[in-house]
Amino acid sequence: MDHQIQNLIKKAYSAFNTRDIDTALSTFHPDVEWPKAFEGGYIQGHEEIRKYWTRQWAEINPNVEPVEIIERANGTVEVAILQIVLDLQGNEMFNGVVKHIFVVQDGLLRRMDIELN
Repeated sequence: MDHQIQNLIKKAYSAFNTRDIDTALSTFHPDVEWPKAFEGGYIQGHEEIRKYWTRQWAEINPNVEPVEIIERANGTVEVAILQIVLDLQGNEMFNGVVKHIFVVQDGLLRRMDIELN
């Protein structure tokens, strides 16, 4: 696996967890496609993701830690994530492993899909 891609992914998750939207978005392709995990469907582009995350963080407190990053045979990158979601009072809503599947284009994250185990 390319170290640049691993570093890109780690940078994106770290920025998400610290709510540093600009740093997270710097890892995304301008035409990024992103799943709306708790709502369904996809959004596209940096500004749509900014709005989605801002709204999401006003409702829940998610934390996502990559535990394994592997390249799949088809060239996508699979990231196993330990995801812990708390409500704003600190009560646990979800705690488990999910898989985020990335398409990388031009050295940036172009699309993310979620696979539940």
